[in-house]
Amino acid sequence: MVVLGLYICATILLVALMIGLSFVLGGVRDSRAMRLPFESGILPVGTARLRLPVQYYVIAMFFVIFDMEAVFIFAWALVVRPAGWAGYVTMMVFLSVLVVAFVYLWRVGALEWGPHPRRVRPSRTVMTANERS
Repeated sequence: MVVLGLYICATILLVALMIGLSFVLGGVRDSRAMRLPFESGILPVGTARLRLPVQYYVIAMFFVIFDMEAVFIFAWALVVRPAGWAGYVTMMVFLSVLVVAFVYLWRVGALEWGPHPRRVRPSRTVMTANERS
């Protein structure tokens, strides 16, 4: 316990020393260029507020879901013989639920990336009294 306390004190002292030395030895430069964000040598152009379409997030969620599916199937494949028929039936139920969910998402159009074509509704024509006779 004493060694852990000594280690924590030494770490705090080292961090304080590094921050103090950088404050004392570091130069103070204030210019417009110093206040700009700098990413890999490229100066920013425009705004950082990029609006992504909702489909981007849907595809990201699908990726995570199917990535986890691959992890479960790989883990099952490693123990397929010791798991026996119970493991096989469990995996088939798991896969069938995933297939049903995928077909449902496909049918409702969740996998469509582009804009949906507009449906043209047939217009109702109102007949006047002169047209009825």
